[in-house]
Amino acid sequence: MPHSPGTAPAAEATGLWRIALPHTTAAVPIARALVRTALADVDKGADCDTAELLTAELVANAVEHTDGATPIELAVELLPEGCRVEVHDPDPSPPGDLAGPPPHRMPDPWQENGRGLLLVRTLSAACGHRPTARGKAVWFRLLGAPAQA
Repeated sequence: MPHSPGTAPAAEATGLWRIALPHTTAAVPIARALVRTALADVDKGADCDTAELLTAELVANAVEHTDGATPIELAVELLPEGCRVEVHDPDPSPPGDLAGPPPHRMPDPWQENGRGLLLVRTLSAACGHRPTARGKAVWFRLLGAPAQA
């Protein structure tokens, strides 16, 4: 699966959902619910469960690894070829080992964490990060065609 470390590919959006999330662990179930709602009208080709899982991983990373004074923003974009999810946080530092060239560092099997970005890399059609005016956006794309209105 190709992964790009730069900006997400531009495509004409068929729908855009945005929400500011609290900088607490409560953001994770809120983010999952928004993704589920946004993808409710998407054809069965898009995997809502995978979108929820990967969104939860990115939001949890943003909560755990960034300053808690600024909200996290979630953007879910329905595209003609699937969906793109972005999680915006205030830290401009790139996420560790998300979209760099192989070989990627394998997580320590004895640790309870460290597998989230591996899941994002493995299960998405593309993923990466980009700088923003207030930090960075970490994104992934899943394939599947939205239902026609």
